[in-house]
Amino acid sequence: MMTNLFSAFDPVTSKNLSLNWLSMILIMLITPMNFWMIPSKMMIIKNKLITTLTQEFKTLLGPSLKGFTMIPMALFIFILINNMMGLLPYIFTSSSHMTFTLTLALPLWMSLMLYGWINQMNNMFSHLVPVGTPSLLMPFMVIIETLSNLIRPGALAVRLMANMIAGHLLMSLLGNSTTTVSLNILPIMSTQMLLMLFETAVAMIQAYVFSILMTLYTSELH
Repeated sequence: MMTNLFSAFDPVTSKNLSLNWLSMILIMLITPMNFWMIPSKMMIIKNKLITTLTQEFKTLLGPSLKGFTMIPMALFIFILINNMMGLLPYIFTSSSHMTFTLTLALPLWMSLMLYGWINQMNNMFSHLVPVGTPSLLMPFMVIIETLSNLIRPGALAVRLMANMIAGHLLMSLLGNSTTTVSLNILPIMSTQMLLMLFETAVAMIQAYVFSILMTLYTSELH
């Protein structure tokens, strides 16, 4: 029995062992073997999606970082799978926790910053002062740009976590309302179905936004 609404997002199932994080690899167990062996319809859709996103990532990365496309592509697929798995009943939503989102955002952002400051220091300094900035505002712009760079991993992590939690909280509230039999159960169920479709779209959009924003951060490297 839940003591409060947020206990649904508790990653600890017991004092000694937590099995909730196993949902991150559960998709590997339920994926049919035909997905890996023959070009099924699922495989064709997956290849089409990967091809389209890869071309988009190449456009954003530029010619100097074309080899970087595999990282945002893998990031998109990984987040998408975890978001979609979280929509299934009794499956732990790992992407609704800062432990998951910050673990993805912080190392990638740190690696980009280290690569930029070590190999392209002049470009990194030039991005701290936008073109056309008056001389009096230059010290303030350096401080503002530095702070905006530092909060990027936190903003990415909070954006993904908050969007996944918000929809799940609404679904939990409506789900608790259906336990009491009343004449209003039909509109509640209809709203729940619409919200489920909306959350499916959010799961895909958030995976796309996370990977695209991480790719856009590479614009300072060229």
